[in-house]
Amino acid sequence: MVTFTIASGGTGGTVCEHDAQRVQAVRRLTAAHLKYQALEELVDDAILVVSELVTNAIKHSGGTQITVTMVIRDQQLQLFVHDEVRDGGPQLRAASEDSECGRGLFLVDRIARTRSGRWGIGDAGATTWCSLSLAAEQS
Repeated sequence: MVTFTIASGGTGGTVCEHDAQRVQAVRRLTAAHLKYQALEELVDDAILVVSELVTNAIKHSGGTQITVTMVIRDQQLQLFVHDEVRDGGPQLRAASEDSECGRGLFLVDRIARTRSGRWGIGDAGATTWCSLSLAAEQS
C-alpha cells in the first residue's frame, strides 16, 4: 500500500507535473512488486490499469490524497485506488473518435475481461478497483 498527496485537487483538466510524477512512481512500484512476486506476465496490464485509475482519481476526485493497494489473493491480483471522496465514482463512457480523453476506463474494462477479471467502484465512489486473474489462461 502506498499513500500520497496530490496537488491538482480534481480539476478535471490536465495533470500537473507533481501529480504526473506520482503516477509514474505508482507504475514503477507496481512493476517492481509484480516482478518480485514472479508475476512478470501481469506487469504491462497492471501498470496500465493502475495508471488509468490513479489518473482518474487525480483528475476527477477533488481530493488531496490517494491510496493505492495491491493484494494477491485467491489467484487474483487486486488493485485498489482510494481517493477519499465519496462522489459516485467514475463511469465507463464512450469517447468520440477524435477525443483525446475518455478511454481510460474502457481500457481497464477490456484488460480486466481479457485477464478473466473485473473492475468496479466501492465506498460510495471513493474506491475504484480491478482484479486480474493470475491463471495462465486468458479469455
